Amino acid sequence: MKKSLSLVVLACSSLLAAGAANAQFQKPEEAIEYRQAAKLLLGSHFGRMAPVARGQAEYDAESIKSNVEIVKVLAALPWPAFAPGTEGGNAKPEIWSNAKGFEDERTNFRTQIEALSVAANSGELDKFKAAFGKAGQSCRSCHDAYRKD
Repeated sequence: MKKSLSLVVLACSSLLAAGAANAQFQKPEEAIEYRQAAKLLLGSHFGRMAPVARGQAEYDAESIKSNVEIVKVLAALPWPAFAPGTEGGNAKPEIWSNAKGFEDERTNFRTQIEALSVAANSGELDKFKAAFGKAGQSCRSCHDAYRKD
């Protein structure tokens, strides 16, 4: 938990220092580390909601809303670290050779995260489950196309 919090602080401070639209990295390895840390945290908070969506844990609307708010912040972090010249890590070369397709996936992801937020704020379990499934599908679609296993 302490390491995760440190990574969030690092990720957020990097964005504030560099600007959300165009983070600057001195070396490609820094960009790779940054985006992997951001995605690790994103996956962690998203994963905390999975048992609720699957009916394996009790629905706590406030806990879900809290996790979704964190997911919304984290969902904006990795993208500046996919700039040209930052190839490597778990990223497939198609991120750079098919930039339009990658951007389409990112747009869909942001749309689904916003829909998840609306559903979480509704306080209705069924709406949350449906939106969570679509958000998860957007993650899977992008990972299938642009992430190495």
